[in-house]
Order: sequence, then structure tokens, then C-alpha cells
Amino acid sequence: MLDLVTPVQGRVAFYDLSRKQESFAEAVVAGLSRTPKSIPSHFLYDAQGSALFDRICALPEYYPTRTEMRILAQSAPAIARLVGPEATLIELGSGSSVKVRLLLDAMTAPSAYVPIDVSGEHLLAAAEALAADYPGLAVAAICADYGDTFPLPETPGRGRQVAFFPGSTIGNLEPDDAERFLSGWARSGVDMIVGVDLVKSRDVLEPAYDDAEGVTAAFSLNLLARANRELSADFDLSAFAHRSRWDEESSRIEIGIESLKDQIVRAAGHSFRFAAGERIETEHSYKYPVAGFQAMAGRAGYRPEAVWVDPDQLFSVHYLKA
Repeated sequence: MLDLVTPVQGRVAFYDLSRKQESFAEAVVAGLSRTPKSIPSHFLYDAQGSALFDRICALPEYYPTRTEMRILAQSAPAIARLVGPEATLIELGSGSSVKVRLLLDAMTAPSAYVPIDVSGEHLLAAAEALAADYPGLAVAAICADYGDTFPLPETPGRGRQVAFFPGSTIGNLEPDDAERFLSGWARSGVDMIVGVDLVKSRDVLEPAYDDAEGVTAAFSLNLLARANRELSADFDLSAFAHRSRWDEESSRIEIGIESLKDQIVRAAGHSFRFAAGERIETEHSYKYPVAGFQAMAGRAGYRPEAVWVDPDQLFSVHYLKA
């Protein structure tokens, strides 16, 4: 049963499942104790990290957000016809809940919106703003990792449930994990609208994850700053650097934080030794051809119903039928 937290002001139902997840301290200690070192990417999205990611989405190098927005704006009426009336829209990794408005505006009498995100403060602010703009819509926000298993809240309406998974976030999962993730939603009978980044040249991909202004680097290094703030760590941010590269063989961008020298860092009561050049792996971002992703969705139990691609072949949006 979900634990309900009701804000003093506003009408958003807020379910806080964050305490049931692996804690940041546990993740840092476990991740820095293994070889290679790694910390799960969802810990990048505290309040400061989420704000930095919103800035990344507006950068000239970062094509996914603006391209997906254009696709959604053009295809929203067609998507709405597939969704049908009185539907519940479940957004996975909702962030600022900007893209979902394009769908809500096109849908026929949507009954409920259920955003799910790990950053509780950011989530609640975005959910409250959306609820104010859509007064007839029931809004139930869940602070959780969308990859976890938990019951969804009861919502009004007789239409189908549809999960909205934008931003090519599915590319952050290892392919086997992505297929299992899709399979879980397919078994639950939930349709999916999924944004998928397409394979393209290194010249386009690498700058998208390492911009000239340095916002992406600040986003990565905020993970270490968060450890300093929350775990009494002593990371010297000037002794680490953001790194990203395109691995063509694996069809993925590999993102990490590199130690610039031999050093020892304390965090959460533990000491960790870094060699010069050693990395903390934070994220992989896989890119798929349209046919490759549709084949994965089919193996997971979905029927690929429709796909929309921009003229420059940068990005795709898929409707998957359970």
C-alpha cells in the first residue's frame, strides 16, 4: 500500500517511496568499493542536479529535448487517437513535466496524470504547477525510482493506462534491463509512449553530452558535491573531470567522472583510493535504430503500433500496444 503525504496547500496527492530505495550513502559506499567504480545515474537528480539537467535540455548541442518536443507537437493528435478518451497518463522520470503537456492538450478528457520521479522536491513543484494549469485533472505524484515495483494509486476514469517514457531515458538501461523493463509494463497491460534516441555520427553525439558551456560537466560533478553536502565527503571537485565518449561497437555514450590525480577521498565514513585516470562510471546512453528498438519491444510483449521520426533522423517516438 502506498503511503500518502498530502501537501498543506494544493491538491496533488503525493506518495513518498524514496525511503524504501537504496540510500545515497549505501550506493556511494557500494559503488566506490567495486571495480570499476560506479554510482547509479538516478542519484544525479537531486534538486540541484534536476535544475542543471533542465539547463542541459536547452543547450544548442543537446538535440534530444528540442527534437522530441517537435515530434510530440506534430504527432500529438495521432498519439491521442491511439490513447483514447479518459486515459490515465503515467510519466516515468517526469522531471519538469513539460513534454507531457503536449499530450494532455491533445488527449480527449484525460482523467489522471501520475508523474514518477526520484527528486521529491522537484517532482512536487512540477506536479503542483501542472495541477494548477489542468484543474479538471486528478494528479497523483510518486517519489520513487520508476524501475522499482510498486502498486499504482487508484485514479478516476475508465480509459486505458498509458506510460509516457520520454527523453530516451530507456537508453540509460543496459539492453537486457531495458527489455525486462518493457516486459514488466507489457504484462501489466499498460501501453507505452517511448522516446528513443537514434544511432548517428560521433560529431553529433559527443558534444550533446559534453557541451562547450560546461553545464553537463557541472551536472556530473554535482554528484560529488552532493556527496560532500550529504555524506560529509571531501571530494575536491577541481581534482575530477566529466568525461564522455561514443563507443560505436556498443552503440552507446559512456559517461563518467575521472580522477585527475592519485588521491584518497573520504565519504560516509569510508576511505576510497583513486588512481590518476580512474573513473566513476555514472551513465551509459544506448542509441537504437528504429527496427532494433521495435524488435526489442516485440520480444518484451509489445506490439509496435506507430513510430514518428524527425526529418534529420535524430530521434524517434514509439507507441507500443500492450
